[in-house]
Amino acid sequence: MSRRPNILVVIADDHQHDAIGALGHPDVQTPCLDGLVQRGTVFEQASIMGSMVPAVCLPTRACLLTGRHLYAANIWPEGETRNPVIPGDACTLPQLFSQAGYETFLTGKWHNDRGALLRSFEKGRSIFFGGMSEHRPVRVRDLTEIAANSSIREVNAFSSDLFADTLCSFVEERERSRPFFAWLAFTSPHDPRTPPVEYRNRYREEELTLPGSFLPEHPFDNGELTVRDECLAPRPRTPEMIRGHLADYYGMISHHDAALGRVIDALSRTGEIDNTIIVYLSDHGLALGRHGLLGKQNLYEHSIRVPFLLSGPGVPATRISTPIYSLDAFATLLELAGLESPPHLESRSLKPIWEGRADVSRETLFAAYRNCQRMVRDERWKLICYRVGEQEERRQLFDLIRDPLELHDRSDVAECAPVIDRLQQCLEEWQSSVGDRWH
Repeated sequence: MSRRPNILVVIADDHQHDAIGALGHPDVQTPCLDGLVQRGTVFEQASIMGSMVPAVCLPTRACLLTGRHLYAANIWPEGETRNPVIPGDACTLPQLFSQAGYETFLTGKWHNDRGALLRSFEKGRSIFFGGMSEHRPVRVRDLTEIAANSSIREVNAFSSDLFADTLCSFVEERERSRPFFAWLAFTSPHDPRTPPVEYRNRYREEELTLPGSFLPEHPFDNGELTVRDECLAPRPRTPEMIRGHLADYYGMISHHDAALGRVIDALSRTGEIDNTIIVYLSDHGLALGRHGLLGKQNLYEHSIRVPFLLSGPGVPATRISTPIYSLDAFATLLELAGLESPPHLESRSLKPIWEGRADVSRETLFAAYRNCQRMVRDERWKLICYRVGEQEERRQLFDLIRDPLELHDRSDVAECAPVIDRLQQCLEEWQSSVGDRWH
C-alpha cells in the first residue's frame, strides 16, 4: 500500500453472531453487511470473555479497546453493582493510532470511563455517554463538551441515523493530510427496540423462524434469571411473544445496516473506500428466546459469540472457523496498519491465519459471568460451570460440532468424564493465571 490505511471500527450493541443475511440467516435483511461479508473476511467463531457485571457491553468494550483479557482490561471495584474502569496505564487502540499520526474520531455510544474516553480520541461528536437510552430523542454531547462537563443536549433524530450521519460528516469535511481512525458505536439493536415503522414493517411476526434452541423457560437457575434483561417479557416465553421480539430486533438491525450503508457511500464519494479497513463487531450477543432466556447474561454461544467482519486493503474474501476472541481485532488492526502491538497482551493478530504464515489459534477459549458462571471450550467441547448460592456446583457439557445449538447436555454421560476433567483443569489453570475471583 502506498499510504497507511484508514481504520473504521463499527460496534453494534446486542447483535447476535448469526443475524446477518449473507451468513445464512433465514429472516434478517442486511444488504450492507452482506456486502462486507462478500468482500472481506468473516471470523465465524469469535467470542467475548464475558463480564463481572450485568452490563456485559462495558467490560467487553474495554477488552476491545486495550487488547487485554477481561481481568486486566478492567479495574473491578468491590461489589458487583459498580462499573469497572479501564486502567490508567492501558494504552487504548485509538491512542496507539494517534501516536502514529492518525486523526482519531468517535461518535455514538461510550460506556467506559471518562478518563479513558478523553485520552483515547482527538475529536468526537454526538457521543452518547452511558449504557442505554431511548433511540429518539438521543441525549448526546461532543467530546469538547464532555471534557468541559457541559450540559447534555437532546437531538430529535433516531440514534443510528444520528451516529451514522455524524460519521459521514466527519469523513466528508475532514482535512486529508492524515489517515483517520474512526469509532462508530451504535446503540442498536439494544432495547428499547423501536425501529422506524418502515423497517419494522419488513417483518411479519407470524412468518419469522423460531430459534432452534427456543425454550419456554430455562431448565434451572443459572444465577441470573431475575436480571433486568430477563424481565422484559413474562414467563413462560411463548412462540408468539418471541416472534414479536424478533420482529422488533430485526427491524433495528436492518435500520442500522442502512445507516452504515450511508457511511460506506460517504467513503466512496470521498475516494477513501479503497484505502479504508472496516471492522464490524458487536459487544456481545443475545438470547431472545434461546434456552428460555432473553438477555446476554449467560455463557451460551448465542450470547458470547459475536459477528466479526473485516474488509479493506490487504484483507481477502474468506471465512475463518478458528475459535478466536473478538479482542483479537486490536492486534489485527495494528498489524494491518503496519504498527506494532504492545507486548504481553491477550490480543493476537489474525492476519497470519489467512496468510498461512503461522497458527495463532488458541487451544481453548474462556469466559466468565459474575460469580455464578464460568466457561471453557476447545474446537469441539464446551463446559459451563454454575455456582448459584448454596446450591451444589452444576455443569453442562456440549459437543459443539454435533450439537451447535447446545441442546443436549452430556455432562452425565460416563464416557465424557475424561473430557470434563481435562476442561475443568484448563479452566482452573486459566482462573489462576488471570486472578479470577471465583478461584
